[in-house]
Amino acid sequence: MLNYSMVIQWSKKDNCFIVTLPEWGELCQTYGDTYEEALQNAKEVLQLMVNSSIQEGASLPKVKTFTGTLQSSSTI
Repeated sequence: MLNYSMVIQWSKKDNCFIVTLPEWGELCQTYGDTYEEALQNAKEVLQLMVNSSIQEGASLPKVKTFTGTLQSSSTI
């Protein structure tokens, strides 16, 4: 399981969803015309980044984890 972060945001300028992969640097991005397409593209890019790092013998970036408290739906 790849537990890396993905940030999916709508880009009005580009008229599509932009996905950034923060652990891999600010230039590691992909996009999609729909949210689902952007997510799928990001999964593929992430897998390529991991595979490439492993093949090159490079260390993988440290996974950023959620450190807050999950709010239950009854309190939102």
